[in-house]
Amino acid sequence: MKKIYGSASEALEDVLRDGMLIAAGGFGLCGIPELLLSAIRDAGTKDLTFASNNAGVDDFGIGILLQTRQVRKMISSYVGENAEFMRQYLSGELELEFNPQGTLAERMRAGGCGIPGFYTKTGVGTVIAEGKEHKDFGGETYILEEGIFADLSIVKAWKADETGNLVFRKTARNFNPPAAMCGRICVAEVEEIVPLGTLDPDSIHLPGIYVHRLIKGTHEKRIEQRTVRQKEDA
Repeated sequence: MKKIYGSASEALEDVLRDGMLIAAGGFGLCGIPELLLSAIRDAGTKDLTFASNNAGVDDFGIGILLQTRQVRKMISSYVGENAEFMRQYLSGELELEFNPQGTLAERMRAGGCGIPGFYTKTGVGTVIAEGKEHKDFGGETYILEEGIFADLSIVKAWKADETGNLVFRKTARNFNPPAAMCGRICVAEVEEIVPLGTLDPDSIHLPGIYVHRLIKGTHEKRIEQRTVRQKEDA
């Protein structure tokens, strides 16, 4: 099966449709599948629901799709650093389903493992628990959270081999692996594709069985909060 495609638009050409649920990797500005997000913007696909820890910033990450009004709903744990995200939510233009960060990651992982739901104590007694099933285990109350089964996963990794085995760099490993797992189709963008057998099996973070398509590209290295020391007086 062909896994390596020439560009993001080629890899997504027969996949995108209006109204789909997309799981996107990334944590802050680290590990964002920026090339695939740009291809979705250029394709004009709309009424999208994104499951992602956050939405990047106004002009990077999912933020570029918020600018073009292609996103209908966000399933996220953090909405800071993105003024347009906040504006659309407060004005009622954008639906938002808040998830505690660990719950969101587990919902993705559970979907990837074929688990339709799980119970957690996180959120009990808060607005997060409203409308959800409650159940007691050992005298403690838990709420039912559903696994995420996305139509499409888009992720960014550091390296891949030709079969799609992926290696992530540092913080990019936070949400990209579970996001990749829960999609019916997973497209990964990477900085380097190496020959089969090059990667140490112990260094592989996500097996290629989860990855259906690969692209190689050049990526921007952004810093979310740039802090520098004041120049000392001579």
